[in-house]
Parts: sequence; structure tokens; C-alpha cells
Amino acid sequence: MKPNTVKDTGAKAVGRAEPLGVAVVGAGYWGPNLVRNFQSSPQFRLRWLCDLNVDRARQVLGAYSTVQATSDYAAVLADPEVDAVAVATPAGTHLDVALAALRAGKHVLVEKPLAATYEDGLRLVNEAEERGLTLMCDHTYCYTPAVGRIREMVRSGELGEIHFVDSVRINLGLVQKDIDVLWDLAPHDLSVLDFILPDHVRPVAVAAHGADPIGAGQSCVAYLTLQLSTGAIAHVHVNWLSPTKVRTTMVGGSKRTLVWDDLNPSQRVAVFDRGVELSTPQEIGADERRDMLVSYRTGDMVAPAIGEKEALRSMVEEFAAAIGSGRPALTDGRAGLKVLDILEAASRSLEFKGAVVGLRTGR
Repeated sequence: MKPNTVKDTGAKAVGRAEPLGVAVVGAGYWGPNLVRNFQSSPQFRLRWLCDLNVDRARQVLGAYSTVQATSDYAAVLADPEVDAVAVATPAGTHLDVALAALRAGKHVLVEKPLAATYEDGLRLVNEAEERGLTLMCDHTYCYTPAVGRIREMVRSGELGEIHFVDSVRINLGLVQKDIDVLWDLAPHDLSVLDFILPDHVRPVAVAAHGADPIGAGQSCVAYLTLQLSTGAIAHVHVNWLSPTKVRTTMVGGSKRTLVWDDLNPSQRVAVFDRGVELSTPQEIGADERRDMLVSYRTGDMVAPAIGEKEALRSMVEEFAAAIGSGRPALTDGRAGLKVLDILEAASRSLEFKGAVVGLRTGR
């Protein structure tokens, strides 16, 4: 990867102390959340909210806001006080909107997914790197305190070698017209998986199975299985048809196993000192070698203390830090590319009835 240093593109220089001017594009579902967090951040000054429906943009901003509402994206990009653009528009528009911002010398934050296709995402990554600009993907769950703690435990070796990851994200959800359940829900789990795994562990292939029992025209229930480079396995279950809502992830290691229940505010993360241990023949007597080499360890469960902080606030802080230091963001464009790679491979696997498909980013 090329170093992410700011060139003479019109953006503020690395390390500049004054707030960064930012514009939000898109006043629909996610845009108002970005507006609120940028407005409350001392590191940014929100200057524009751009939407094709100007009345909706004005409504989001409120009657007394000094932020400018517009439908003229060109005017936003022409403003020299705008250093960064946050894109919260439909995925099919991400390439055009984000590419125009990068070419105007603006740092860019893009709502997940990074783009509609891997090739589109790669164009954005290459453009940002060539221009020395920050390209960040808003993988919001990665900035929750719980996932931050999980990342620390996994990467520090506290859990040992990772044996498996199992994620469940099911609910009686809104059936989408243009995408299947994998593209709708799995990006959350895939972005978290990429965020928490150590650098030497990566997905290399995927197999996916899906079903459309209600005749919606795309899969409403899906199971995705990832082969990891170490021989471990990761599994994701997503479902629009479940009468109950479940948001859990289990990370099994050679030392400990972790369970994250995002719907349990009193105990989001639990760490179990329970598991399976394997003895080598050299460690047991000759008379026992015919017996099983597996033993079971039953220890304590610990619930680490985890603070509460809005994920979007942390995400905005990371965006500012990446711009200010010139380093890649924790969820940079390449993190977004990895998610797109898996989703496209999973779609191909669905077409071929669950065939294993290799990943570009796993080579």
C-alpha cells in the first residue's frame, strides 16, 4: 500500500489544529446520524448537507442551523473550506459521489458497503492512494467499545490461537427489493471479523447457502462459511425471517472462548476458560495411548467491564485522527474491499449451490 500522506490537493495539511470542514452527502436514513456526530465533534466543522431533496436536508438540520443545505454537489466540492466528504447515499452511487470528492482533493468517508462492486471499490482505493487522501469505510460496529475490547483480546493472544468464529445476525427484518440478506446484513459481521483477526489470519475462500422460502426473489436466509488461512473456520448466519432478534458472535480460541451478545447491555462480552485440550503421545503413558487424547477444561467465566460510548462518535474521531496523522484509518478503503470481495464470492457460491469460491484478498 502506498503511504497515505497528504499531497498538495487542497486539503488541510497533516497536523493542522483547526477543525476540518466537512460535508455530508445524503440526508436519508444514515445521513442524520453523521450530521449529529460531526456537529458535536470539536475536530470537525459541518459546513454542508447535500441531498437531492433540499427540503429533507433542511428538516434534518433544523430551522436555526447555520449549516448550508443544498442539492448542488458541485458547489459543495468547489468550497475550499470543505476538507472532507461523508457519503451516505445508496451503494450504487458510492463510486460516482466518492470519486468526485477524491478528485476534488477531499478526504472521504463512505457508508458501508464501500461500493456496489469490488472493481468500483478498487477504483476508489487506487484514487485515494494516488492522491494521498484518506479513504475510510464506516464499519460502525468496529467502533463499539465491545468490539474494540474483543480486538484487543484476540490480537494480544489472550484467547490463544483462533479455532473458530461463529456469528448470528437474525431478526424479523425488512425484506429488501434490490439486495439479498447476505448483502444487507453480513457486511456487519464480515467487517467485525476483519477488524478483530490478527494480521496473519485472513479469509481465503467462502461457501454460501441461501433460501427464499417466501418467494421474495432473493435469499432471505443465508449461511456463509469462510476458510481461514490458518485452517480455522468462520461462520455467519443471517436471516430476515426469524421471529426473534439475535446478535451474537462467538470467538473460540485454544486458551479461552469469547461470546459477544450485542443485545445484552449488562453483559455484552463474556470470556469462558472452558475448552478442549489435546495431549501428545509423548505426554501420556504407553497403556493410555489407545485412549482418547482429548481432555476437557472447565474453568471460570469472566465478564470484562466495558464502557459505553456511541460507536459513531469513535468513528468520527478515527476519521479525524487518520486525516491528521496521514495514516490509514482502522477501517480504511482496503478493509472495505475485503468485505466486498467476500460478498461477491458468496454471491457466486450461491449461484453454484454452495461451491467453494476463492477470495482475491486471500491470495
